Amino acid sequence: MRFFKIIAAFLALHLLPVQLALAAALTPPAGEVILEINGAIGTTNQDGAAVFDLAMLEALTQRETITATPWYDGVQTFSGPTIADLMTTVGATGGTLRVIAINDYAVEMPMADVSGYPVILATRHNGEPMSVRDKGPLFVIYPFDEFPDLVNEVYFARSVWQVKRIEVLP
Repeated sequence: MRFFKIIAAFLALHLLPVQLALAAALTPPAGEVILEINGAIGTTNQDGAAVFDLAMLEALTQRETITATPWYDGVQTFSGPTIADLMTTVGATGGTLRVIAINDYAVEMPMADVSGYPVILATRHNGEPMSVRDKGPLFVIYPFDEFPDLVNEVYFARSVWQVKRIEVLP
């Protein structure tokens, strides 16, 4: 019986952050909206969507990814929230993400990508906020140097820059 209590306590402690994230209301953005997430989500803050300004995204747990990419010379440092954490924040229930850029370039990304790898939605490049001129304000960054199997055209195509919207598809 004690074993089951220990297991229950362990699960409760590890699932609590997820439960709190899902239960918490998403506050409206105070600044300019730079990201909209819609579709199969349970937490919204504006007209059935979850919208974020830069401060809201940077208030989430940040991950730093240091990697070489085809778009920059040498190894670069990117930081931002993991897309998995972002999906937890909005209560996503779908199996596919459709990531859309400012110029309407769109690509579908399986949810397995963000649950299997620490893919980030970069808000910073080498410590500085990303401008539209430099592929910002948001850029999907895979950890290419940590997982060499990601270094191919499939994952390069999913590395959308100038992201403006993510649709969570069933």
